[in-house]
Amino acid sequence: MTQSPSPARRPRTTRLLVHALLWAGACQLAAAGAPPNATAAAAAAQNRCGWFDNPTPGNATLVDKDGEWTVGVQGGHQAGGKWPAFSKSRWVQTGNGSAGYGCACLKMSARPGTQEVANIVSARSQPLATCRNDKALAGKEPENPLK
Repeated sequence: MTQSPSPARRPRTTRLLVHALLWAGACQLAAAGAPPNATAAAAAAQNRCGWFDNPTPGNATLVDKDGEWTVGVQGGHQAGGKWPAFSKSRWVQTGNGSAGYGCACLKMSARPGTQEVANIVSARSQPLATCRNDKALAGKEPENPLK
């Protein structure tokens, strides 16, 4: 004959079960209400390489084989994340301050149905020759008014 748990053990087992169920429910609620995490955003991101043009403060685009992607508009849309950093050898100065352009790759997500960059997951500069030698970017190098 099998003996049932003693009354002293039953409440502890019940308490553990209730705590486990509450914990599982709390985790599900937290996950349902949380914004997409960085891992999910990175998984949805696409790699795009081309000319990163920053002609004036707050204005930036990336021109790649598929066209022009809006990164920022002064006084308006600004993509989340960090813009690429360029060394002097990878940047073409086109005016005062930081105005200019360079070759870069962005791991980014875009707003659906637009060519507006929503978020930059990562960004890296490339040698200017990388874009200049890319047949898909032929004729797309930004204009340099200082030439």
